[in-house]
Amino acid sequence: MLAKITSKNQLTLPKSVTQAVGATEYFDVEARAGQIILTPVRIQRGDAVRAKLAELDLSESDIADAVAWARSAAAAVPAVAAEPEAPYGAAAGDVGPAAGKTAAGGKRTLKA
Repeated sequence: MLAKITSKNQLTLPKSVTQAVGATEYFDVEARAGQIILTPVRIQRGDAVRAKLAELDLSESDIADAVAWARSAAAAVPAVAAEPEAPYGAAAGDVGPAAGKTAAGGKRTLKA
């Protein structure tokens, strides 16, 4: 069988080949002695998470404690920063579009 690589570096595998290896979305790709070797990989994300949790030997109370800690840490962080009380360049008591303008020329100045 012959397969052609496209200008975008993509390769379409013949249907008979994919049927022979079974339904899979991912392949491990290896270059060895001038050959490209594709090995079907079946990713089982749920099983991987369960295996990692078993490896860590976590109890339900450990998980509950971690969730409680994360929620308390999130509650301690302010959700939104406070707005400045006065617009930049305006002194306390200055209100409206004329605030912060000079008498001559009408250009906006910053007040310290």
